Amino acid sequence: MSMWSAWVATRRDFVRHGVMLAGSAALAPLLVQNPATYICPPCGCAMDGRVFDAPGRCPACGMTLVAKPEGATPFEPQSLSKGRGVFETAGGIGHESHRITVAYYVPTRFTPDSRVLLVLPGASRGAEDYREPWIERAEKTNVLVAALGYPESQYDFAAYQMGGVIANFELRNVSRSAYGELPAVLNLRDEDIQFTVNSRRETWLFHDFDRIFGLLVRATGSKATHYDMFGHSAGAQILHRLALFHPTSRANQLMAANAGLYTMPMLDEPQLIGLEGTGVTASELNTAFGARLHLLLGELDNDGELGGNHLHTPKLDRYGIGRLDRGRSFFAEGQRRAKAAEAEFNWQMDIVPGVGHDHERMGAAAARALYGGQG
Repeated sequence: MSMWSAWVATRRDFVRHGVMLAGSAALAPLLVQNPATYICPPCGCAMDGRVFDAPGRCPACGMTLVAKPEGATPFEPQSLSKGRGVFETAGGIGHESHRITVAYYVPTRFTPDSRVLLVLPGASRGAEDYREPWIERAEKTNVLVAALGYPESQYDFAAYQMGGVIANFELRNVSRSAYGELPAVLNLRDEDIQFTVNSRRETWLFHDFDRIFGLLVRATGSKATHYDMFGHSAGAQILHRLALFHPTSRANQLMAANAGLYTMPMLDEPQLIGLEGTGVTASELNTAFGARLHLLLGELDNDGELGGNHLHTPKLDRYGIGRLDRGRSFFAEGQRRAKAAEAEFNWQMDIVPGVGHDHERMGAAAARALYGGQG
């Protein structure tokens, strides 16, 4: 556990038991900090993590501000240095008290004209782990890379993989391990999956990406007006749904690799399979067909037991048992529906030979498609 995590856990424990933080000698070493910066003690209010220049009270919850702990992850910094770094930003509407980790790399030759890439991790949610393979590529191609970490404790399957389009997600009749973990392969009845459709579009995850891109632009002096994205596995689920549910974002090319569950581009099928009931219109779907969505499918990624959790029900399995087959079905259905609607179709699909559920090798393929070279 990091110093910051330890401090947060201890502080919350003290608040919960009504103990005054200032009176705890055990925490004193953690609070010997720069006296010029103060924060609200983490309590879940809208100002969590916001830095103040003077002592006082939090304008959101009224708690006394405390000195910012040394080594704490910066919150929405005003500038970024070249090289590796990490900062935090607040979640979007409905997640204001939550935190998104941004693990970035600014290349040595960065200029305001450099391109920007956002990376969405798989089920592990590891922002720094997903940033690392992109550092050498960032140097070669002079691209600013930022991987986004959404903690699973704050963003469950509905909020992350499904982009918040559904809520109150529940799997029934599932046997978990002694540690509460789900099995790698879930074979369920369709009625065992329970959820509600979230019609509040402003709370969907997809809006985060333009906002975080804006933070990166301001902090680096970038002149970029659009950005590319790479998502693997769970991250690829988000990216193809970004194309369907928010095709007017400032994202340019969407590289979706190895998704295991797709929302099919069908207005006549309900969730989890289709778009019925989500509010997406025929006109919006036609716009989505024009998105620069690029599916990357691993030739060997048809084994549902490798990587994350793989969900099976009779209805879902109509579109394929493994990830490769499901990706092909999604692309073919998009082609068919776009042709029937006489809509522009800009989606692409590539099968990467000799690769399974591997985010590093799929990332290399994405880099070649985006920026050329060896990836």
